[in-house]
Amino acid sequence: MLSAVDAGDAAALLAAVPAGRRVALVDPRFVGHVHALRLGLTDPRFAAATVPGALTAQPEARGALLRALHRTTAAVGAGAPVVDPETDPAPEDRTVPGRIAVALEAEGTAVQRPALGSLVATVPTDAGQEAAAAAEVAAVDDEAVRLRSAVKAHDGFFTTFCISPYSRYIARWCARRNLTPNQVTTASLITALIAAGSAATGTRGGYIAAGILLLVSFVLDCTDGQLARYSLQYSTMGAWLDATFDRAKEYAYYAGLAIGAVRGGDDVWVLALGAMVLQACRHVVDFSFNEANHDAVANTSPTAALSDKLDSVGWTVWARRMIVLPIGERWAMIAVLTAFTTPRIVFYALLVGCALAACYTTAGRLLRSLTRKASRTDRAAQALADLADSGPLAQGVAAVAPGLRGAFTAPAVALLGTLVMVGAALLLPYGSWLTVAAAAVYVVLSGLAVARPLKGALDWLVPPFLRAAEYVTILVLAARSDVPHAVPAAFGLVSAVAYHHYDTVYRIRGGTGAPPQWLVRTIGGHEGRTALVAVLAAVLTHASGFTTALTALAVAVALVVLVESIRFWVSSSAPAVHDEGELA
Repeated sequence: MLSAVDAGDAAALLAAVPAGRRVALVDPRFVGHVHALRLGLTDPRFAAATVPGALTAQPEARGALLRALHRTTAAVGAGAPVVDPETDPAPEDRTVPGRIAVALEAEGTAVQRPALGSLVATVPTDAGQEAAAAAEVAAVDDEAVRLRSAVKAHDGFFTTFCISPYSRYIARWCARRNLTPNQVTTASLITALIAAGSAATGTRGGYIAAGILLLVSFVLDCTDGQLARYSLQYSTMGAWLDATFDRAKEYAYYAGLAIGAVRGGDDVWVLALGAMVLQACRHVVDFSFNEANHDAVANTSPTAALSDKLDSVGWTVWARRMIVLPIGERWAMIAVLTAFTTPRIVFYALLVGCALAACYTTAGRLLRSLTRKASRTDRAAQALADLADSGPLAQGVAAVAPGLRGAFTAPAVALLGTLVMVGAALLLPYGSWLTVAAAAVYVVLSGLAVARPLKGALDWLVPPFLRAAEYVTILVLAARSDVPHAVPAAFGLVSAVAYHHYDTVYRIRGGTGAPPQWLVRTIGGHEGRTALVAVLAAVLTHASGFTTALTALAVAVALVVLVESIRFWVSSSAPAVHDEGELA
């Protein structure tokens, strides 16, 4: 920490700091809570941030900071007003950091101003103000505020009332021992994998242990995010690990339950794969709707207004959060049912609960989309196209097709393609070449669905329809094959493809765009994989080769996707983020 005698000296000191380091300016008269300074000066997600009396800049904003400091110093020295009431967002802050923050924003550099709530951050100008500020600081428990803010603002009922009251203290314990959120995330994954292994034993003792360990894993899953918020250790890698490990834990647990059930004489692999498909399709509905509407212009809807009104009534908030079966309620249900019932009952409960939740959330989003007056942006249309995961076959159709006009044409065509493909897999004789012909029709229809920019009111339904077509086709063909171990192999294939789709979502959320086109082409796109599985089912009818082929395809997709994903996230220059996550 260096002290400057004036603004000019501060500029010289800042210029001497190595270019790759964060810098901060703090008025020596600052009075406030330590956590207020921590929020303003240590959050890695923002290039520049300020609280009254303090300002920080990451390396990418260092040049703008120095220019703003020089301009501010020159302006004040030339007799310009200390504060311009038309541009200064905080006229009460007349310090050098406050003026520089205004100058940075005038230049076009975004400056984050964290909400401090009851925390104090001020620069008193006389003894009376200093005494008053000190009294305000003493009246608020800095650590208590920090612990409360570590908990996610909007969470499910089970997490809010059964986990967070004590997991926040675990987060603080981890912070004081210099543990990182990524280490806690990894511990949560390992615990869940041990839980899956316990379930795979197929014994009552194993099921009880699995249920307990799954809850422990969920406590750690909550703790990693709370630790990130408590210690402001946000990172791109952390957001990716948190998101992907959640899916890995849940799907590995499904596999463990299925293995345990088989050992007990009850084959529930179809139910396990069905639960995974339903959960993945639920998530893509969430992702597509959010990407289509998060930057919509004139985003108004009577349905959204009604939702906001219902949120003003306390009990309806929790009822609506619970009805969507968020991860806390879902894992609690899985854990309890595992310990006291059978894997078959666990999957039945999952399928019924997730289906009801999917109907509720999708109906609400349909109403919002139909009643809202909004214009979708080019960015939203591109995000939906990326989420569609069209491969070279669909892209080839889209390139030569004129594109079908009409407000609801794209989702209608995608739905038609899904019905053709799934209907053929389900109703035609297994191994029929007519199923392959249906796959060819599906390729054409999926290409037509994305031939025009996806800017329609319901175009966010296109990716979910395409996901359902691919996942359900794989499930149905494997289940109808009567080939030993075909469904577990299909479970592996859907897991690998689902990982690719989740990876796409989090790349888009991180602002880095979708995976490279070479990756999508290499793994065939949704339509290429669907057609390939249909061909394999026709060629390898009633042969163990179908299982081998599905396994080989799963391994190939997993290797290509994982290698590229790990390479990207380890070397990514995406801004640090922390995903607050969907309730589901």
